Amino acid sequence: MARIKRGVGGRKSSRKVMKLVKGFRAARRRNYRVANEALLKSLAYAFRDRRVRKRDFRSLWISRINAAVRREGLSYSVFMHGLKKSGVTLNRKALADLAVSNEQAFGALLNMAKQAMQK
Repeated sequence: MARIKRGVGGRKSSRKVMKLVKGFRAARRRNYRVANEALLKSLAYAFRDRRVRKRDFRSLWISRINAAVRREGLSYSVFMHGLKKSGVTLNRKALADLAVSNEQAFGALLNMAKQAMQK
C-alpha cells in the first residue's frame, strides 16, 4: 500500500480554520494551533448560547411584564395566575410587547386578571 502524505489535505484543513478565525485577535488569528483551539471553543460557545438566548429573552419578557404590573400594585405571579383563571392564553413575548407599546390593551388585561382573582 502506498504511503499517503498530507500536503494538500492538511493545507486545505488549516486554510479552512484560518478563514473561520479571521476576526480574532493576536495569535488566535495567526497561529494555527492556537487558532484551532479558539475556533473549537467559539463554536461550542455559539452552540450553547443559541439555547441560552431563548432563556435570556424569556427572562427579559418576565422582567418587563413584572415592571408594568407592579405599577398597578400587583405581582407578576398573581397577574399570570389571574390571566390563566380568566382564560387568556397570550404568551410572555406578546404580553411584554403589549406592556411596552400598548398600555391601554395591557391595562384591559390587568383588569381582567384582577376580576378573575376577586371571584
